[in-house]
This record gives sequence, structure tokens and C-alpha cells, in this order.
Amino acid sequence: MLATRNRGKLREIAELLKGLAVTVRRLDEFPKAPALEEVGGTFVENASLKALSAAQVTGCLALADDSGLEVEALGGRPGVLSARYAGKGADYPTMCRKVLGELAGVPREHRRARFVCAVALAQPTGILWTLEATCAGHIAQEMRGEEGFGYDPIFFYPPLSRTFAELTPAEKNAVSHRGRAFRRARARLARELAGRGRPRGGARRERA
Repeated sequence: MLATRNRGKLREIAELLKGLAVTVRRLDEFPKAPALEEVGGTFVENASLKALSAAQVTGCLALADDSGLEVEALGGRPGVLSARYAGKGADYPTMCRKVLGELAGVPREHRRARFVCAVALAQPTGILWTLEATCAGHIAQEMRGEEGFGYDPIFFYPPLSRTFAELTPAEKNAVSHRGRAFRRARARLARELAGRGRPRGGARRERA
């Protein structure tokens, strides 16, 4: 079970999990599943809350992520509020414009930022493990590109000299925070399915 209703995330995660010996199901297949609340204070807490809720409602192993943008000059904002930073229901361009507006006049050397992605795997009785990955870059001066979603048009990735929204899906998955996190999650899940690497004494957490 992929514990998200975000279509952009669903596309990216399903691609990253392709080839595993699992049937990937979406939360929309369960009409009675409640909205997944993001009330935690960290990305890991939010991913864990979503994964556990989805597992308990569906009875499936549930994989959830929580991700967002942290901008150094904004004291780490938007952070865990990334999806709601421009107001509930704001579209992606509005979200990007809000961050660009707050950084107006800030030079490139002070526009450092990073994307963070936390992933949690849960079964109905509890969290099995969590992990976290990041991708560093800086905030562009303007929106560029048509691919991706969220803050991708303003996140400039120096090694490829383009924003995430200017990358193909394959290029983005190869370097992004979510790509890095879910490649590790895929390996962990494969071990779980093979009966190896089972947790002892509660959930485990990794960082990268």
C-alpha cells in the first residue's frame, strides 16, 4: 500500500518500486480510508503516522513518505509545512511564488536549500522501520521547467545545472531525495519479503 493520494508522488514511487514481487495498491482503492493527517513535527513522524494509519485501515503493509523543502535563509522553512506553506489548497505555482517572494533580493550564495524525504514502512501492529534521505541545491531566481511537481521549478540542482522541473522523470529519480530514499526502501522491503532483516525490539531508523 502506497500511503498517499498525491498523484505526482504515486507516479514516482510506483516507478521506483517496479519489479518488486509485490502488488502495489493505492489508498484511493479503499473509499473508507480517512485523510492522512500530517501533524508531526518532523518528516519521519509524519511518514510514520501516515504509514501506520494506512496499514491499520487496509490490513496491508504500508509504505509512506513525507517530504519537503528546507531553505537555509528562511530558517528551514517551509519544512514539514511545505504542502501547506502558501495556504490550504494552494496550487504548485502559488507555493513556488511564495518562496521566491520571500527570497527576493537574496543573492545566490545565500539561497541554499535541500529537499528531504522520510520513508516509513508499517504493518497494522506498528512501524517496522524508517529512513531519511536528502538532496542539496539552491533556490533559483525564477520558476523554470514543466516536469515534476511541488517546488521542482524553483529547486536548482547544481550537478546537472537545471531545476528539478527541467529534468526528465528518470533524471530526477536518479538524484532526488525521493529517489535516494526509495531505492534504499526498496532494498529494505526486498529483504523483508525474503524473510531477512526483520526488526527486533521495535522500529529502526536510518539517515543518509
